[in-house]
Amino acid sequence: MGVNKSLDVNEVIAALLTDAHASYGVVFNTRSLRNTLNVCSRRYRSEGPGFLTKTLPRLGKHFDQVLAGTCRLNPASIGFATIRGTELPRFLGEFFKRIFHTDGSVLPDPDANCVAIVREITSCFYKYELPYDEVQEQQVIEAFKQAEKDLSEVPAKLAIMHLGWCDITTGRGLKEPSSSSLNQTFENVSLRDCASIVRKAKRLLAKLFSSFDPTDITPSHGPGAVATKQRLWDKFLWSNVSNRITNKYPFDAYFCASLGHVCDVHDSFDAIKETDHSARVILVPKDSRGPRLISCEPVDFQWIQQGLRRAIYRLVEEHPITRWNVFFTDQGPNRRGALLGSSTGRYATLDLKEASDRVHLGLVQLIFPEQVYTYMESCRTTSTVLPDGTVLPLQKFAPMGSALCFPIMALTIWALLTAGAPNADTRESILVYGDDVIVPTAYAESAMAILEEFGLKINRSKSCTKGLFRESCGMDAFNGVDVTPVRIRTVWNESPRPDVYTSWIAYANSFWDRRCYCTYEYIVSRLEAIYGPIPGEDLQLQCPSLRYSSAKPGDFKTRYNKHLQKREFKVLVVKSPSVTKEINGWSMLLRYFTESAKPSEIPDHNLVGRSDSFESEQPFSVSRYTKRGTSILVPRWR
Repeated sequence: MGVNKSLDVNEVIAALLTDAHASYGVVFNTRSLRNTLNVCSRRYRSEGPGFLTKTLPRLGKHFDQVLAGTCRLNPASIGFATIRGTELPRFLGEFFKRIFHTDGSVLPDPDANCVAIVREITSCFYKYELPYDEVQEQQVIEAFKQAEKDLSEVPAKLAIMHLGWCDITTGRGLKEPSSSSLNQTFENVSLRDCASIVRKAKRLLAKLFSSFDPTDITPSHGPGAVATKQRLWDKFLWSNVSNRITNKYPFDAYFCASLGHVCDVHDSFDAIKETDHSARVILVPKDSRGPRLISCEPVDFQWIQQGLRRAIYRLVEEHPITRWNVFFTDQGPNRRGALLGSSTGRYATLDLKEASDRVHLGLVQLIFPEQVYTYMESCRTTSTVLPDGTVLPLQKFAPMGSALCFPIMALTIWALLTAGAPNADTRESILVYGDDVIVPTAYAESAMAILEEFGLKINRSKSCTKGLFRESCGMDAFNGVDVTPVRIRTVWNESPRPDVYTSWIAYANSFWDRRCYCTYEYIVSRLEAIYGPIPGEDLQLQCPSLRYSSAKPGDFKTRYNKHLQKREFKVLVVKSPSVTKEINGWSMLLRYFTESAKPSEIPDHNLVGRSDSFESEQPFSVSRYTKRGTSILVPRWR
């Protein structure tokens, strides 16, 4: 009989329940375990994987909202029967009793460990990257188009705010609009307040960018696809550069390696087109709910955007007025802020919906210094092409996919919230990492109202302003305890694949760290059935390794390397095949100047589960390109 190589996702939940029984046997006894396993098996048979990716996450999301104080416990509304005479669900009711009163209100001293168990079981497969259908694709595209429609209402507000700001700066009295339609424009914040916020935001950004030179950049290409569909080595062969870009960034200074390059190819300049290309929308896997929409930028726009992005990153993370409040490469401050906010209640976490699609171009123009805005606008695409071929004009500053989307969104949010803060303590306590925002709880309602008045949209059901639950930058915290679940993304495959191998080793290690030993052993047994013995971390090898492995050194091929004077083991490592492609010498020199010494800007925690996270860096070569998405597992001596 062959070894079973399959992994049943429902068995992962069963293993988690067994671990819960092992940790909380007094609360979750053998009978409770058996009954809960039966419920999971029955519902999995009737609902399929949707029970794990949709039904359980609905309970988990409702659970989080109750802990955050945004609603009352009502499991019956999402398809879970309640214990008679209570508002507690029967499913995992043993743990809910340690967290809630029978009426659904939170206990004075809820058990944080039980919170962690409930969240792990309900959220484990929430982000499982199952294939999505055309309906889900269309929903994402419609949401993108709807965001553009919503932005059409913003310019009128911005115009009124601009007039109000002008009145303030000229010293003339500012009166609230008398028109009823105008009064309806500002529902939460008065016109005077909005105008004052604009004025202060402009001052903040003017101070930040006072010594910033937008021409002092080193352009480079990004790692992803481009709208103009050039391959990696073709990106340096310029066939089209928009005249909007070259008006600010001359071709000879920013698209050529040196003056010698300019002289050699000067005769070919006339062949380079100056068309203003549109971006191109693509859909990439996100999680069980559907795909993520990315707008690929044209190669010439992306080239300058990347240079501006790195320059803005350096400025913001070093400038004294932003270095402690706005972050691009370090999620640590936001994570610590969420943990502290959950224990003291002093800090709230705000969740912005579709934030990258709701920063209006006019808002950026209104609050950013003109000498900086004109350069940012010169490398901004004005439209994008949808999958059906429709060209959609963009009112947002930049969609997700633009290299400037993340920094400009973060700075816009920070400037508006800081400008609206009532005192210095509040201003100093604002933390922004992209669209992950932390503010003092006393300022939370005002902060949300301010952002909404400027066209951004708050997901109030996921914003944590009450209770003891907070979440920001991947940190889920309850009453000062980290209750972040292990979220499994990579779909299991019985054929050997590098992404499955590295990701599921990382998942297993995370379960080990949470003392979920049954779950750890189940995953490891399935991995070893396909990939053979996997080394443990005690061997200290540079390869994917387990926290603990039953494999012995004798289970691997070994040799003694006399040059390194060490014993080596033959183990599986991930290798990304490279392509050697010769392009003309000037283009190779341009690549060397822009990429050879480029520092890594990806924090280590973002590499967990990636197929290339265990691969040692190779020496830079101007003719070698890594083929993305083609990683393979190979045996190597380590």
